[in-house]
Amino acid sequence: MRIRIGHLSTVYHTSLLLRGLRLLERRGLYPCWKLYGGGPAIVEALSRGELDAGYVGLPPAMAGIARGAQLKCVAGGHVEGTVLCMAKDGEGNAEEIAALLKGRRIGLPPRGSIHDIILRHLLRKLRTEAEVVNYPWADFIPLAMEAGELDAAAGTPALAALLVRELGARIAIPPAELWPFNPSYGIVVREEFLDSRELRLFLEKHEEMSNLIISRPRKAARVAASVLGFVDAHFALEAIRLSPRYCAALPEEYILSTLRFVPVMLELGYLERKLRRDEIFCTEVIEEVHPEGHHYGERLRL
Repeated sequence: MRIRIGHLSTVYHTSLLLRGLRLLERRGLYPCWKLYGGGPAIVEALSRGELDAGYVGLPPAMAGIARGAQLKCVAGGHVEGTVLCMAKDGEGNAEEIAALLKGRRIGLPPRGSIHDIILRHLLRKLRTEAEVVNYPWADFIPLAMEAGELDAAAGTPALAALLVRELGARIAIPPAELWPFNPSYGIVVREEFLDSRELRLFLEKHEEMSNLIISRPRKAARVAASVLGFVDAHFALEAIRLSPRYCAALPEEYILSTLRFVPVMLELGYLERKLRRDEIFCTEVIEEVHPEGHHYGERLRL
């Protein structure tokens, strides 16, 4: 059995653990892993039939579905995965930080990514005029900030950990304060893949690795770092700890937080029409794999 999976280089995604531990291969499922720079690119590949599944922030998937892509979110993975950092000191509530950002340049992952939508919504809500610069790969953001081209940046906890560690940046707004329970990534698949045995096997191991991150975060960090090759385990652990809410389930909180993006994306011009929950989610398989309550709120066992 084979499966084509699109993924990102995010250290706390289960894709890196599945690759490093070769858990799918042990069950007779042979994945073809394809790396992308952001969620919108994965959605495009899914829409073209080049992938069977992908690790995606939900807003890019929603935009694709509104355009006619036959996709469904079948599992969660992580919530509250967007962090705002400033190159210089800045602290306070969202309104005070927004005032500091007036007239500044903010680096963001690709246009249409969940990070892009959350920050643009924040700036619009607080009526803050700032220059937003989107990068096709988030890896370009630290280089731009180091060169003095950016005053702030928003992205994953891994990006924030890198900016803090290497450039002395400061976390201005932590993940939980930007958009509570926001669906930083879930597993999105083509609809024709929904009834496949491959999907069930994949989600079983995805859930197992979500639990590993919580129960053995140091091991998860070591495996993720070894797969990436360009970060160490200490850095990976810091990223995991910065936003420690992991699970494969799709609880009501996850779904309702996702639906809150619909009016925001319509207002920003990222969504062509309103979407219903049943157009975005198919929860049947993950409810079989993960019948118990979700553990997004469970503390890491460090």
